[in-house]
Amino acid sequence: MLSVISPAKRLDWADRAVEMTEPAFTADAAALARVARRLSAAELGKLMDISPALAKLNAERFRDFETDGAEARPAAFAFAGDTYLGLEAASLDAEDLRFAQDRLRILSGLYGLLRPLDAIKAYRLEMGSRLRTAKGETLYAWWGDRLARALNDEAARLGTGTLINCASVEYFSAVDLGALELEVITPQFLEDKPGGPKIVSFFAKRARGAMARFIIERRLTDPAAILDFDAGGYAHAPELSAPGKPAFLRRAEAAEKAA
Repeated sequence: MLSVISPAKRLDWADRAVEMTEPAFTADAAALARVARRLSAAELGKLMDISPALAKLNAERFRDFETDGAEARPAAFAFAGDTYLGLEAASLDAEDLRFAQDRLRILSGLYGLLRPLDAIKAYRLEMGSRLRTAKGETLYAWWGDRLARALNDEAARLGTGTLINCASVEYFSAVDLGALELEVITPQFLEDKPGGPKIVSFFAKRARGAMARFIIERRLTDPAAILDFDAGGYAHAPELSAPGKPAFLRRAEAAEKAA
């Protein structure tokens, strides 16, 4: 099986002693960076609803994107958001990374689809950004059905018909389901609250990364095996599950122990 996760807004630019690979959509990333480079810092700030300081930083990043001085880092190590707190790529060993490189993909507004060790340059460009290009008004229009077709190809290489979706709605919406030829399984992570089970964004994002790590560490290839997921105190909750959407519930006492 193949798994996908979202990228992160925050970056960890520490140097990593790992051999990097080239992203499949490098030319697209350069083309989108050239489009973004034409925007002023103020326009970038409005596009992504970010502070003037962040807008200025990202304007500089896009300006320098294609220069030799723009340093690159391996994607799974460079992203530092909530999902990556669960993934903890820095503590994966060489065999873990080899498995992840084969079976884990990161959806990206700029790079499209990344392997964990693919080299990325510092950027911020969320998939939901309404960046106007020659292909349309959004990044969804830019990517069209290409990410779905790329995932089909990856799955065919692995001999699998299943995709474990640990990405957000914003990012997985870039995968054209009409073109995707795979069964999609989207785990749901809930917290046990006084008013009933509830999805809490921060915890759910972290759990998605932990699920990706669980799959990697256990070398899972059978989709049914993800039901044994127990990281962070979660347990499969059949009564809350639906077809293609297995639910995992964390009791309050388990959440306290995991904190």
